[in-house]
Amino acid sequence: MSDSTAPAAPVTSPHRPWRGVLAATALPLREDLCVDYDRYAEHCAWLVANGCDGVVPNGSLGEYQVLTPEERARVVETAVAAIGGERVMPGVAAYGSAEARRWTEQAAEAGCAAVMLLPPNAYRADERAVVAHYAEVAATGLPVVAYNNPIDTKVDLVPELLARLHGEGHIHGVKEFSGDVRRAYRIAELAPDLDLLIGADDVLLELAVAGAKGWVAGYPNALPKSSVELYRAAVAGDLTAALPLYRQLHPLLRWDSRVEFVQAIKLSMDIVGRHGGGCRPPRVPLSPGQEATVRAATEKAVAAGLA
Repeated sequence: MSDSTAPAAPVTSPHRPWRGVLAATALPLREDLCVDYDRYAEHCAWLVANGCDGVVPNGSLGEYQVLTPEERARVVETAVAAIGGERVMPGVAAYGSAEARRWTEQAAEAGCAAVMLLPPNAYRADERAVVAHYAEVAATGLPVVAYNNPIDTKVDLVPELLARLHGEGHIHGVKEFSGDVRRAYRIAELAPDLDLLIGADDVLLELAVAGAKGWVAGYPNALPKSSVELYRAAVAGDLTAALPLYRQLHPLLRWDSRVEFVQAIKLSMDIVGRHGGGCRPPRVPLSPGQEATVRAATEKAVAAGLA
């Protein structure tokens, strides 16, 4: 007979490898636009050495849409080999739920600890389709972080839908890219245990103050140390340190929400001495005016000691 007076076993929090600063990695390409895997491995290791907690390969910044299946799989394997699977949360977005599940299974086989998943984006999916999509991928057993980007996908994971997905066990966190910082408070009310991750660099301070647990970040690809410093100060509520740094970095951070974010971040990488390089079509180089704006803001950040 069990002792009914015995204390209950402590409830332990699940491991949450998506917390902290996870750089959505830009993908280095050679002059012929083939993937430079050696340089990518070095970049992942450099990001971690400069304060990032992990990486997110095969996101939009990683140009996953224009990679072959072989390239996409090798990118994940390269990141895991460079920094360990616990630090790697690949994007597994696909037009079909079955394909997204296969990418999740590939991530699990490679040793990753979690994946990031957009809603269905081949069409404007309704709530039933969204739930079924996340249920299919979550059935792999690998933790899923949702990615809400209604600007690009035309499917909006509103707080009520996120709460349902979390309540049914399909997601553990959400990368929030809507730009509506008010949602942070509604999400916290409806799903207190759902981790909010900053999804757009230019609302970092606002979402950090609102209780974000992580940042899927773009500009640390070029400026990791100062970006991590900003994040740590912001989530600690140290506005004396965070606000001046945020103002200094914001002329660059806002490019993360622009259509040309991949080209802008890669240009900043080139300027600070990293390899950004070109992009695969249909992306084209920045216009002369855009390039001048990014170059001036990056050089100003370098002069201020932020690189």
